[in-house]
Formats: sequence, C-alpha cells, structure tokens
Amino acid sequence: MESPAAQTLISVKRNGGIGMDAAIYGCPAEWTRLLPPGARRVRREEELTEHIWPLLALTPEGCRELAAAGGGIVCRLLLVPGELQALPAQVRAETVISYGLSPRDSLTLSSLTEPVLCVQRALPRPDGAAVDPQEFPLPPLPAPAEILLPLLGLRLLQMPLTEPPFLW
Repeated sequence: MESPAAQTLISVKRNGGIGMDAAIYGCPAEWTRLLPPGARRVRREEELTEHIWPLLALTPEGCRELAAAGGGIVCRLLLVPGELQALPAQVRAETVISYGLSPRDSLTLSSLTEPVLCVQRALPRPDGAAVDPQEFPLPPLPAPAEILLPLLGLRLLQMPLTEPPFLW
C-alpha cells in the first residue's frame, strides 16, 4: 500500500496540478470569497504537510507562523514575500516566485495610485503554461493592492488563461 504522500503525488500528476490544488496560508478570512476556483484557504500548519501543492501562496503572516513550525511542506510553485530573508526550513519548492514592491520581485506593482500588477519575468503556472512579462491594470480592489499581492498572484497563476483573473 502506498503512503498518503505518494498517493497525493500520484493524484497531483494525474490531475496535472490543476483543480483543487492551490492554497494560500495566512490568508485573512475576508479574502476567502476572492480566491480563484480550485484554491482554498489553509488555516492549520498540519494541512500544509498533508498534500503536495502544485501552487502554494504564503502571506507575510503565514511565513511568520511557519518559521516556528515543524513538518515538511512540499510544493511545485511557491509564492512568497520578496522581503523574506530565507524560506522556512521545512518548505521545499521546485520554483519560488517572489511578490512585493521591490524591482527584484517577480510580481510587483508598477503603480500604487492606480494599481497595475506587473509581471517582471515569465512565471510558470501549475497547468504548465506561463504568464509572460506584462502589466495588468487592476479593477477597484477590496483592500490596498500591496496587501493583496499574494492573492493577486494566486489568482493570476490559478485562473484559466481565457478568463480575466481580476474580476471580483
């Protein structure tokens, strides 16, 4: 009999990393309604270790909580704050995508007064496609764009490429 981790990996491979295979940790409850289809809010550290995540977003608060946690967290794509000095030791990712207000971040804002999400370099998606460098003018947002960056990144990488990712 296969271990739960091996069964999860088989499931992820079978599903191509799409579907209910994206998560955000450290997500405020009020963001739940804004999550893209196939993404969920993870509230407990233990839930992170029970799955191999094709896409996992960590908020700054989520990173602080994980700094003291144990267990192993595995994901293909990891969205993290660019100001993070180092990944929490228990997190392993194939690809790390940083978000923040620095020009070094892969996902940033080119304007704060009229928020524009800026993709600085090609970003892989869980479905195998990529988001090319470009800018996305954002509609009115329910909170400041700089606070919503992990959610915006999750939506950009998880929403079907045929749909606008930022319609609330």
